[in-house]
Amino acid sequence: LASVADDKRGAVRNNGGGHANHSLFWTVLGPGKGGAPTGELATAIDAACGSFDKFKEAFANAGATRFGSGWAWLYVNQGKLAVGSTANQDNPLMGQAIAGIEGTPILGLDVWEHAYYLKYQNRRPDYIAAFWNVVNWDAVAERFANAKK
Repeated sequence: LASVADDKRGAVRNNGGGHANHSLFWTVLGPGKGGAPTGELATAIDAACGSFDKFKEAFANAGATRFGSGWAWLYVNQGKLAVGSTANQDNPLMGQAIAGIEGTPILGLDVWEHAYYLKYQNRRPDYIAAFWNVVNWDAVAERFANAKK
């Protein structure tokens, strides 16, 4: 974003961020998915969070406590996994100064109301709980492998 003209930076941040975030979001979902990760991703989640259940708690908390619109993330920072959230259409690729977190996102959850309101109304935690039923862990594992390169 630093190389974008000042008068265009806001539009690029919001629209470009929205495109990037949703493009990732749709690739990590799938019918008949869910379950738990395996292999290196599972090992890395355990190392970063203590267990898969503790990871899910941290991720759910990141999404549920994000005030207003934003995203919950599992991302790679300096070769290690981290959980966090960003406001609006920001993401970890935008860096600490802009997004408040920094790294390569490998799993993202849209916590804008438009993503869940018709089915869950104001019950964001219920939406987050249902998310685990559609996570494509194979796609997340592939993103993890690529982010570590």
